Amino acid sequence: MKIDPVKFTQDLIRCPSVTPLDAGALDVLQSALEGLGFVCTRLPFSEEGADDVDNLYARFGDAAPNFCFAGHTDVVPVGSKDGWRSDPFAGEITDGILYGRGASDMKGAIAAFVAAVSDFLEGHREIKGSISFLITGDEEGPAVNGTIKMLKWLEENGEKLDYCLVGEPTNPGKIGDMAKIGRRGSLNTTLTVVGTQGHVAYPHLADNPIPRLVKMLDILQSHTLDEGTEHFQPSNLEVVTIDVGNTASNVIPAEAVAKFNIRFNNLQTDQGLQDWIRAVCDSVGGTYRLEMKASGDAFLTPPGRLSILISDAVRKVTGETVELSTTGGTSDARFIKNHCPVSEFGLVNKTMHKVDECVSLHDLELLTKIYREILGDFFKG
Repeated sequence: MKIDPVKFTQDLIRCPSVTPLDAGALDVLQSALEGLGFVCTRLPFSEEGADDVDNLYARFGDAAPNFCFAGHTDVVPVGSKDGWRSDPFAGEITDGILYGRGASDMKGAIAAFVAAVSDFLEGHREIKGSISFLITGDEEGPAVNGTIKMLKWLEENGEKLDYCLVGEPTNPGKIGDMAKIGRRGSLNTTLTVVGTQGHVAYPHLADNPIPRLVKMLDILQSHTLDEGTEHFQPSNLEVVTIDVGNTASNVIPAEAVAKFNIRFNNLQTDQGLQDWIRAVCDSVGGTYRLEMKASGDAFLTPPGRLSILISDAVRKVTGETVELSTTGGTSDARFIKNHCPVSEFGLVNKTMHKVDECVSLHDLELLTKIYREILGDFFKG
C-alpha cells in the first residue's frame, strides 16, 4: 500500500486533535499502519487531576534491532479562527503550501515517516529487525498520560527500543538545517519572600520583603552558571515576573513573589541547581518559600550511528550538511533518552504554534525521501 504524504497530512489535520482530544487522529494513523502490516496497540491512560489521553504503539517485525519513530498527534489550540486564511482544520493547499494546525508540528512529519515506511516495505518485507511507532496524544499538554507511561508499558511487556527518531520540527530555515541530538533541562522556580505589612511612614513596625527579593534575584541573575560545552550553549537563568500585588503607595507589602526559569546544560543537574538557589536565599536571610519543579533533564546523545544516519540521508537528498544541535525547548525525547539513543529531525519550525501554520509540499516530499534513506541505511545488510 502506497501512502501519499500530502494526502495523509491532510487526513491528520482534518482531525481537530487539540490536547487532550484525539478526534480520530490515531484511528487514521492506525488504519494506515495496519494496512502496512503493523501490529497496533492502543494505550489509553488516565490519572487523577489530568485529562485522559489515548496513545498508539505500532510495530512491524518482532526481531531486534527496533528502529522507532516517535511523535504526537495532539496540537495546540488555534487561537482566533478569524486570523487564519482558511479553516485551520481543513488542510487546504494554496500555491504549493498546505495550511492547518499541526502541519509542521508534527502531523506532517508523521505522514512523511508513514509514507517513507510504505515505500521502504514495498521492497523489504523481510527486514532484519523491526520498525515501530510511538505516538502520543499528550505532548502539547502536561505530558503525564503519554510518552512516560507508554515507555513504562513497553518495559513491562518486553518491548525494547534500540534507536529512536523523534519527528519534531527541528529546521529553522530549510529542510536539512538542523537535527537535535540533545536538549537542555528546564527548572521552573517560584520564590516568595515573606515580610510584615505596615505603613510606609512607620517602617520600623513593618518588614519590607522587596529589598531581600531584589538582592536574591541580583545574586542569582548575575552568577555565571557555566560557559557551555562543545554541544551545549551556556546555562541561563531568566526572571519572568516579579509581583507584590500592592495597589497602594503608602503600604509596605507582606510578600513579594518572583518566578524564574533556568535552562541548563549537562554540566548542571536539577538537584544541584535547587541546592544553589536555596543557598543563595539563605545567604540573604529572612523568611522565604521556594517552589521548584524540573520539566526535563539535560541530555545528550553523543554523535554516533543515529546522527550519522540522519546526516548522511540529509546530504544525499538535499546536499546540505546538517547541524547537530541541542538548542530550543523540551520535547518527549527527554523521556526516551533513558531507554535508547534518541535524536530529532523533522520539518521547518517557522510556523509551528502560529496562525496559518503550514508546510510546503516540497518539504513534505524532501522529508519523506530523507526518512526513506534513513530506513534503507539502517536496515542495509
